[in-house]
Amino acid sequence: MSGTLRIAGAVRGPSPSERPAGDTSRKYVSVDHLGRAHAVGRRKRAVARVWVWESEDPDAPQVTVNGQSVSQFFGGHWDLRYAALSPFFKTQTAGLYSVMSTVRGGGRSGQAEALRLGIATALQGLNFDLRPTLKSAGFLTRDRRQRERKKPGQAGARKKFAWVKR
Repeated sequence: MSGTLRIAGAVRGPSPSERPAGDTSRKYVSVDHLGRAHAVGRRKRAVARVWVWESEDPDAPQVTVNGQSVSQFFGGHWDLRYAALSPFFKTQTAGLYSVMSTVRGGGRSGQAEALRLGIATALQGLNFDLRPTLKSAGFLTRDRRQRERKKPGQAGARKKFAWVKR
């Protein structure tokens, strides 16, 4: 055995059995004094910062992305709109929550999926009972695939220049 002394919870924090009863701390989610859950979602090069709170008016919940409505931000791409708001549809909470978000980097598809991860994580922070539904749908899992870099001496990441015999 090495000469190092291991201290329980020194690196990772307390284990679930060491947490006090009733501790509802959630990873990656913070709820401010106004009741807004804040989370960050990432996909490819896109980063979405999301704030979700219970809507005062269930008939007209607001979902804004960079100061625009979702339909304005994603334009005619209904599939991207649906992808971004799918956590609400899957958990049947559409209209119950309002969302304000800022999205930077990446393309529209990456931004929509980053927004989806951020909304799902924030929803989980507000209502932990939604976690099994969100988890089974795969909305809480970060897709870590990134663009592969271009290699020197090649046309692209995988594509080669045409081989010339002479």
